[in-house]
Amino acid sequence: MLNIEIDGKELEVEHGSTIIDAADKAGIAIPRFCYHPKLSVAANCRMCLVQVEKFNKPLPACATPVADGMKIFTRSKSAIEAQKSVMEFLLINHPLDCPICDQGGECDLQDIAVAYGTSGSRYTEEKRVVFNKNIGPLVSTDMTRCIQCTRCVRFLKEVGGMMELGMVGRGEHAEITAYVDKSVNSELSGNIIDLCPVGALTSKPYRYSARSWELTRRPSIAPHDGLGSHIEVHVKDNKVMRVLPREKESINECWLSDRDRFSYEGLNSPDRLKVPMIKHSGNWVETDWKTALEFAAGQIKDITNEHGAESLGVLVSPNSTMEEGYLAKKLADGLGCGNVDYRLRQTDFRLDGKRLGTPWMGCNIQEIEELDRILVIGSNLRNEHPLLAQRFRKAVANGAKLSIISPLDNNPLMDVAHKVIVRPNDMVNVLGQVLKAMSGLQKLSLCLPPTLTQLLSDIKVRPNTQAIAESMAGHGETYDLISPKVGIFLGNMALSDPRFTEMYSMAEAIGGISGAKGGILPAAANSTGMHMLGVMPNSTGMHARAMLEVPRKAYLLVNIEPELDCQHAALAKAAMEKAECVVALTAFKSQALENADVLLPIAPFTETSGTFMSMEGRVQSFTAVTRPLGECRPAWKVLRVLANTLGLQGFDFETSEQVKEAAFGGEKPSAVVWRSLNNNLKELVEIQINIKHEGLQRIGEVPQYESDPIVRRSTPLQKTKYNIKPMARMCASQLAELGLIDGDLVSVKQDKGSAVLTVKLDDHVAKGCVRVAAAHEDTIGLGDLMGDITVEKLSPAQLKGGVTAVEARV
Repeated sequence: MLNIEIDGKELEVEHGSTIIDAADKAGIAIPRFCYHPKLSVAANCRMCLVQVEKFNKPLPACATPVADGMKIFTRSKSAIEAQKSVMEFLLINHPLDCPICDQGGECDLQDIAVAYGTSGSRYTEEKRVVFNKNIGPLVSTDMTRCIQCTRCVRFLKEVGGMMELGMVGRGEHAEITAYVDKSVNSELSGNIIDLCPVGALTSKPYRYSARSWELTRRPSIAPHDGLGSHIEVHVKDNKVMRVLPREKESINECWLSDRDRFSYEGLNSPDRLKVPMIKHSGNWVETDWKTALEFAAGQIKDITNEHGAESLGVLVSPNSTMEEGYLAKKLADGLGCGNVDYRLRQTDFRLDGKRLGTPWMGCNIQEIEELDRILVIGSNLRNEHPLLAQRFRKAVANGAKLSIISPLDNNPLMDVAHKVIVRPNDMVNVLGQVLKAMSGLQKLSLCLPPTLTQLLSDIKVRPNTQAIAESMAGHGETYDLISPKVGIFLGNMALSDPRFTEMYSMAEAIGGISGAKGGILPAAANSTGMHMLGVMPNSTGMHARAMLEVPRKAYLLVNIEPELDCQHAALAKAAMEKAECVVALTAFKSQALENADVLLPIAPFTETSGTFMSMEGRVQSFTAVTRPLGECRPAWKVLRVLANTLGLQGFDFETSEQVKEAAFGGEKPSAVVWRSLNNNLKELVEIQINIKHEGLQRIGEVPQYESDPIVRRSTPLQKTKYNIKPMARMCASQLAELGLIDGDLVSVKQDKGSAVLTVKLDDHVAKGCVRVAAAHEDTIGLGDLMGDITVEKLSPAQLKGGVTAVEARV
């Protein structure tokens, strides 16, 4: 610790701190533009000049480290003159058009100019003009206003992981620009809007729609992934105008992913369902709540009375709140029905009943940055968890060794020490090799199931898997072996795979040897919470996949669009068609719900109160920020009244807080959570490793901007480069083997369904795989996300016949 003095105030600060760090901690204001605590120091705006004793010129506070006994003056005559001079220079070329600037009212330059500017300018020459750049559908540019602070450049390189903007020119000709014919495609790009201290970078969807002083700011929780980012929703006239990050260092720091920032545009989509609707003679008819609920309850009663309670299937979105999941489960239990599940995109359910607790991330979000060795299995981090990927990026920057086992070789925008890119079916084999190699390195006799022990003895460890094993074991490195900092994480592609149970069991065995933390990285906002509440089938009930394979007579859908949100789209569609009654609680009316019989309009997250549990087990409640649109009602209220209409007991809740209290048994949520979270298995399952698999496998990744109903309807997000029409993507060697070239039209078939897609060369895809995006209308006729698939080139006759993807769908 060092003793310094700022403006006569004695302080004790850490060695290595800068003057601006010390001043901020002491509450002493120093003006700045280029400095940001989360970015590297550029010291190019010079607004933070201060006077330091024994120095004959002002020094930049952001770049000057403190020294013992240093005396600093931020308000001295010398410091003030320097700061005012810098402000005058900044305003020489800056257009003074604040009334028409979209940043007006929340502009750092405006605020600081009031304190350090003059009443007039001595500069009478013509100001320079910089042409605007089109850097995508999310960020609007007015580059004449840019003051070259380079915050955007540093953010995209240091946090986003890729240098997409840079500075060209010198002196007054300097300007920020993108590469030739390139736009900003980072999934975190919206953060440069917040970082820009002037009106050079603003939100394109929000532009000129409201002034900052007209908005009401209300806190909420992001509902689109398992991170649980803190957000601030800005409302005007009962309409969400924009979403900004709320600072929460332990979760999202001060950042926000584009999915969470711009999804609000889907809230007022033309598809919004505003009144209850009943299908009559094949046509939708608007009705009142009483009629709709009585009709829905009557249909469910009639079917369950005639065919038994097990003829009903309840499917709940993992993006629903804990209150909604609890009431859906309670309603099913009240009817004597065990068929309830939230795991819509899962195929393998063999771990049911074999876990010691609720599966979760296995560590706190902040702990990722402290890891030394990381193994990520079956995850495209940037697509699944954009902000969590940034934490992994920090860990690697701090020296961590990252290993990846995946069917996709997507660039995570960080250094990867070791990677094995194989077909989904072969990931288990690779994990077996890693396990065998690690047991050899550690000279351990593992307590494994007999079949696994026998199979491991026959496995040949390849050099690339040996390297992963050595990395995870800390072989040849000076790691702390007493308290190892190792993490193993399974992503969405592993969770969707038919052999997930084997991958999970192998990962646990590897973690046991290496002393690793870790677990699963679920995609949805409330997967962990749904599992903890038991929104799953009982011992006699059917899981989500079984409910579709053996169609139920009636379905109750909570916040899902079956064809787009389920693992097997064609199976989901067929099941809904065969059902005698489908009751859908939904915020949107869509083609995916055409087979429903009753549509009950529910409120999205901005119009209801509720609770999400993040992947790290953090329970976070939020309240409505706007009134429900039209006749919409919170889903927990709809479920409560539906249960009352069905004549069920125990549904006398008046508020969502009462539902939450009941869900946690009246205990403090944190006590229940930490008692429940446990990734360990009761015993390792029997594993088959050397399964021979012929033919092609599909990699059915869900694009991040197709992940849920709200995101799918956000127009700005759908205009980004991530919203690409599904194609049959294969590596060069696979194309050559099939006799295909980039641009060919092919018929892609799975089970009984097919689609006509364009071939695309993609060397990020493992040999033996076809990457076909899911959750899209062009591919809803296909099967499992990770299932077998065939690809056939269309003949000239078929092409002449004008075959289209729509015609080929089943």
